[in-house]
Amino acid sequence: MAEFRIEVTADARDDLLYYSASERKLIVTGIRAQLLHEPLVATKNRKPLRANPIASWELRLGRFRVFYEVDAPSQTVTVVSVGNKEHNQLFVRGQEVKI
Repeated sequence: MAEFRIEVTADARDDLLYYSASERKLIVTGIRAQLLHEPLVATKNRKPLRANPIASWELRLGRFRVFYEVDAPSQTVTVVSVGNKEHNQLFVRGQEVKI
């Protein structure tokens, strides 16, 4: 099984910097554990999303949400946004986002 390369956009990097060091470590560890192998396989924590302006896939890491795109031919996962969920609301850098 081949490993995917994980890239993080500048916006997603800024999203990560919004969180504390311990939260960032949890998120980055989860991204590596969940997205290096088979990022296109839906699991309990990964799911494809309906058409939306953010991304095609969502990774759930507790209250955190990682939104990503996958380019299967080049074996690349691109993290495009990181947020956190509170009840039914999604927040990215403290601002509510509708998806």
